[in-house]
Amino acid sequence: MVIGKEKFALWITPEAKREVETHYKQDNCKSQSEYIEKAVRFYSGYLDTQHADAYLPRVLSDVLEGKLGAFGKRMGHLLFKLSVDQDIMANLVAYQSNVDLDQLQKLRVRCVKNVKETNGEIDFEDAFRFQKEITE
Repeated sequence: MVIGKEKFALWITPEAKREVETHYKQDNCKSQSEYIEKAVRFYSGYLDTQHADAYLPRVLSDVLEGKLGAFGKRMGHLLFKLSVDQDIMANLVAYQSNVDLDQLQKLRVRCVKNVKETNGEIDFEDAFRFQKEITE
């Protein structure tokens, strides 16, 4: 038995019952009772204008948390995919390159400086021109 909750009879139209059965999983509720309780709290908050300042931040927080969670998951996936492609490219370039470790370290220092100075907005053409200046 669940502690702190009360069981009572609930009369509901078949249409409303179908809505609960259809939507409770979409709202990540574990049970139809949880969905109904959330709906009651939502509607009570809507009606209770004296507590609107406490109600709205909670609703907004729930919505933002869901949206940001999905966004974070998507960004993590994209960053992983980008890292894999970067690793492939780095290995291909290293395989074809005749650069020694000292030159590589100097290039890393220069690249870190460039990224800091440009706030990460690196242009391939600038790097191309720099490399051509070195080799000429």
